Amino acid sequence: MSPAPISTDITDGVMTLTLNRPDRLNAFTQTMLEAMIDALDRADGDDAVRAVIVTGAGRGFCAGVDLDAPDAFTAARVDPMATDPAVWDDPANRDMGGVLALRLFNCLKPVIGAVNGPAVGIGATMTLPMDMRLASDAARFGFVFARRGIVPEAASSWFLPRLVGMGQAMEWCCTGRVFGAEEARAGGLVRSVHAAGALLDAAHALAREIVDNTAPVSIALTRQLMWRMAGADHPMQAHRIDSRAIAARSSSADAAEGVASFLEKRAPAFPGQVSRDMPGFFPWWQEPGWLKKETE
Repeated sequence: MSPAPISTDITDGVMTLTLNRPDRLNAFTQTMLEAMIDALDRADGDDAVRAVIVTGAGRGFCAGVDLDAPDAFTAARVDPMATDPAVWDDPANRDMGGVLALRLFNCLKPVIGAVNGPAVGIGATMTLPMDMRLASDAARFGFVFARRGIVPEAASSWFLPRLVGMGQAMEWCCTGRVFGAEEARAGGLVRSVHAAGALLDAAHALAREIVDNTAPVSIALTRQLMWRMAGADHPMQAHRIDSRAIAARSSSADAAEGVASFLEKRAPAFPGQVSRDMPGFFPWWQEPGWLKKETE
């Protein structure tokens, strides 16, 4: 019996999700995709989970799609010239990297990538919707798609330029070269580089800053505000939803606790839970016309 493609551990409010095919440098398969989505669903549904760390077992993070696996690809069953958007909304026709990227995009809990080794192809693009990325000094990154005769997947044409700028994104994708952790840090892809043995400790320390000091509902809202406003074309669009969120949160028990803990110089104990206390307008992006165009 094959080992599970991922493993998960929940300790002190942090889920550590480990890609678990070390003999294949954690090369990606459809089975791994399904297991990761299931783990993210469990994290979002469990109020005890406050943050998620994603890392790899062994010496690799993820070496890209496993081209030898029978379920490596979910090939589209329609003509690529089809123009009906519903065709490309059909899961049977979507690239699996994009399915994972959009699930990460929709997470209610912050996700930290701890890139411990080679992260190539989908191994690189899956980190883009994560909120923070740390790398070991053994990490290597590669957006190698053009060298394989394809194009960047996983909605990376949306995520990567927003993270590192258009020029850097184009250089990495047009050359398709593999580059090291220090270049990734200099280019803005990762926040910090660590010795291999210190990477997970650094990721957990970052997660603890979130778990110990912040309100879960505020984090869930903040995460969606940041990502979804990346598509807004005017700050007024952000101002409207900020105003709704501030109005909802200012009268909450979390806000009262935030002020009290500050004045009393103690650690906060926020009572709000994501499962029950998200404001009534969430998810606001499903409202018709929520990104109304501005005239000035």
